[in-house]
Amino acid sequence: TQHGQFKGTIEVKGSDLVVNGQTVKFYTEKDPANIPWKDTGAYYIVESTGVFTTTEKAKAHLKGGAKKVVISAPSADAAMFVMGVNEKEYKSDIEIISNASCTTNCL
Repeated sequence: TQHGQFKGTIEVKGSDLVVNGQTVKFYTEKDPANIPWKDTGAYYIVESTGVFTTTEKAKAHLKGGAKKVVISAPSADAAMFVMGVNEKEYKSDIEIISNASCTTNCL
């Protein structure tokens, strides 16, 4: 990568990814509603597949137990917030937001 080769350890144990001895859950579900986010303690989900870019589609993560979803792509209907532009308009009761595009996030 830009930062050089990873100097830690990475392995797969069963259905888990283990990075530097710490287990990281990953899923291959096509329907996010089937991912047990609550059971894994993951409440804030970054939706970066490019598939679930509307609030209706991103709600599937909420069905799996997530509390909030940040769509990392432009959305036709989710509230859009960009750091340094309008993040002060965010209200904590909004469950699904778009953070504009991945390029915008990078800036």
